[in-house]
Amino acid sequence: MTNKKTDDFSQIKNLQEEQLPVAKHKLHDWTHFAGLYAAEHVAATEFVIGATFVALGAKTMDIIIGLLIGNVLAILSWTLITTPIAVETRLSLYTYLKKIAGANMSKLYDWANVLIFTVISAAMVTVSATAVRFAFNIPAQLDWYPTNFWFVLIVILVGLFVVFVAIYGFKAVSDFSGICAPWLFVMFLSGALVLLPALSLEVVGKVLPQSWSEFVHIGSQSIWTGVNSNGEPGIGLLEVIGFAWAANTITHFGLIDMALLRYAKKKTYGLATSTGMLFGHYIAWIAAGIMGAGAAVILGKTIVELDPGDVAYYALGWSGFVIVIVAGWTTAITNLYRAGLAAQAIFSKYSRRNTTLVVGLAMVLIACFPFVFSQILPLLTYAGLLVAPVGAIVFAEHQIFPRIGYTRYWSKYQDYVHSLPAIASWILGLLFGFGLNALNVMSFYYLFIPTWIFTIIVYTVLAGKYGAKKTYPEAEAKENEFNVAVTAFQEEQAKLEPQLQKDTSIFSKLLKLVSYVALGITLLLAINVLMGSVDKETYNTNRDTFYFYGFIGTITYFITAYWVMQRGKKTI
Repeated sequence: MTNKKTDDFSQIKNLQEEQLPVAKHKLHDWTHFAGLYAAEHVAATEFVIGATFVALGAKTMDIIIGLLIGNVLAILSWTLITTPIAVETRLSLYTYLKKIAGANMSKLYDWANVLIFTVISAAMVTVSATAVRFAFNIPAQLDWYPTNFWFVLIVILVGLFVVFVAIYGFKAVSDFSGICAPWLFVMFLSGALVLLPALSLEVVGKVLPQSWSEFVHIGSQSIWTGVNSNGEPGIGLLEVIGFAWAANTITHFGLIDMALLRYAKKKTYGLATSTGMLFGHYIAWIAAGIMGAGAAVILGKTIVELDPGDVAYYALGWSGFVIVIVAGWTTAITNLYRAGLAAQAIFSKYSRRNTTLVVGLAMVLIACFPFVFSQILPLLTYAGLLVAPVGAIVFAEHQIFPRIGYTRYWSKYQDYVHSLPAIASWILGLLFGFGLNALNVMSFYYLFIPTWIFTIIVYTVLAGKYGAKKTYPEAEAKENEFNVAVTAFQEEQAKLEPQLQKDTSIFSKLLKLVSYVALGITLLLAINVLMGSVDKETYNTNRDTFYFYGFIGTITYFITAYWVMQRGKKTI
């Protein structure tokens, strides 16, 4: 018995950590995910998406109601679809897909994800670099290629920081996000408060809207007018709901976020995505619209002519440069972590750190080309439709097959002789989804739903014909033995892990208090700009005061918050 256990451990030790289920001692509390999603989904792209709703001609009440409904649907998608599979398997999608469909299918998919997430990360790095460009008066990069040496140097420096954090794995990503999330919340909210008076003065001649109906009137006249950039009637409520729901199809219906949520202690932690959706994609999108319209009034331009650096500076002063950089970083880091996981699934002999480093260097190179960011929204939209069929295949195998008497992992038990059902289902799902799009049968934002359902049906039928209806008792017994051995191995490893000593010192508590006081003062200064300005002259004075002291608050917050985090990492 001892020899067998040793053999099992020897087999397990030869596998990379990312190829095994997450160990119990490495699971995280809900606060990690709340911070992670809050930081990732308050990105520099929120400034662009705020302008996109204006360009698409959405109406004010459609934005307020539609974004709420769409983002709640997204939260439910993570909670009911992604998190249960992630928690039950403790595997990333890349590893689990290989277990289900074999190397051929998983490699095709992994390569697609490496490309998608590398480009998304590169776009976020480019956005962060535009803020630095604005600060140092480097010319705007309007061509598809870089035209300024200093811009390229800035991209390299910003990108290398992203790579540095991402290679250290989930803990580093969540630590960085946890620091940034509270500050990002305050900054987006403050930016809207600071620039709302500029809009109010322009539309109704007063610094402060006197009622809800007056606020809606300001929005309808200066932000979400219901008329698109071509002067035609814009999108309606259903399109706004669909936009918000489909914005993250790739991560919830597409199951990419199994990579993050496999660390969750409970399935209910999927609800922690609400910090990203209800703030990042609801409040932040609305705030970005207000900030963009306010900056446009100050500069005498239209909102669609502004880049994130313009909007952030006139909303937040020097803190605006920081928010564009940090918001780009938080999203780039999380997506580069995903790209590294996908690459590690392809090159399984190498560690995730090594594959993330190589992918990260490629990301930095791509980020030097400004066209990447200008095409980010089409990329996200089509990427969601590309991965939805694969999410459907995994959902069918994991959730549906045991309920209809089919055998989960049937292809693995046949030594992957039949990988056709998965590959064919993905291809047919893509043809179905993009075919519906070509025929213009329905709104593009909702295409992922019929595509997902269609793929589930196709895969279930094909898998049944190729062996999923059969039972494989010997193979299942070996699978269970291996899982037991993995659990035993991880329990042994847990005993060797250093334990964190909880920091309860008065000094750390004082530092934490100072960090939150800095945020509180910043928010109060923003409220003072809105509530304490009686005329345009007072407004300008209060806004300048916010710019100055808000930046001091930003510096104070990051120094103290980082210090608290480092003091909390003492081990025993």
